[in-house]
Amino acid sequence: MTLTIGVVMDNIHHLKRDKDTTLGLIQAAQTRGHRVIYFEPQALLAKSAEVWGWGQTVTVDLKADEQWYRLGDPQCYPLRDCAIILMRQDPPFTVDYLHVTYLLELAEQQGVLVANKPQAVRDINEKVSCAWFPECSPPSLISAQAKDLRDFIETEQVVIVKPLDAMGGQGIFKVTPMDPNLTMILETLTHQGKRQIMAQRFLPEIANGDKRIILINGEPIPYALARMAKPGEVRANLAAGGTGIAQPLSVRDKWLANQVGPVLAKRGLWLVGLDVIGDYITEINVTSPTGIREIEKAYTIDIAGQFWRTLEHTLSKRQ
Repeated sequence: MTLTIGVVMDNIHHLKRDKDTTLGLIQAAQTRGHRVIYFEPQALLAKSAEVWGWGQTVTVDLKADEQWYRLGDPQCYPLRDCAIILMRQDPPFTVDYLHVTYLLELAEQQGVLVANKPQAVRDINEKVSCAWFPECSPPSLISAQAKDLRDFIETEQVVIVKPLDAMGGQGIFKVTPMDPNLTMILETLTHQGKRQIMAQRFLPEIANGDKRIILINGEPIPYALARMAKPGEVRANLAAGGTGIAQPLSVRDKWLANQVGPVLAKRGLWLVGLDVIGDYITEINVTSPTGIREIEKAYTIDIAGQFWRTLEHTLSKRQ
């Protein structure tokens, strides 16, 4: 079954060929015989209730030394011609990002399978959603108020503070009650008390890695990517210079995945990345989770192929 697949993604020219998960998903779709059209988020438009996008056909060859991707001529495509649209836009989750979810929801109403489901991407903030699963998450506070945040930091002593709408370790600070820069950090992150942020108990198990667990339609892949921070760095994110070590899931990892996976799958989240430090989930990534290619390199497992097989099976049941 040959399908036309749209991928709404950030500028392909800026992606890292050796690591980027979106590129791996595109190549896996090609391997399965599908035609892929690349759209940047700002290229989408709606003519009355019909959604279109200025896009280009794309092919990738991630083993090529040069010219590892090729683009066709730009055309304005009706999104209803796509059987599947893959939403892979990176945060920050701005108003413009919100508008893209509205347009993709219109395409969904016209019969297109959008993964991840636009409403779910809107509804599930990657930090706040941990509060849905208190037994799986470390003690945390979401607030814009300096007093509340200081009280929490005083109680926990060592705390991570971070914005609610960023990614890749941006804006993350490790603080204590005696931190000489604490007032400035809280003022900056909260925009002088006007924006909520997350404060979360610091987990010393970060020394053993910040694990990325991949869920496909709620089911965990049996291996995780433990991201190790550079010496002297609190952030283990690959985008912040961390290195990844693939490893089998622990018993606790599997338990955590089984608690949240079915809930997320019911909401239309086909591809999710759980961030796990020690015994706890610290973030639930639904916008553009990464780590797939590193796990595939370490183990004989076709995660991207499993993802497409799941979506193809869903389409076949619709017919």
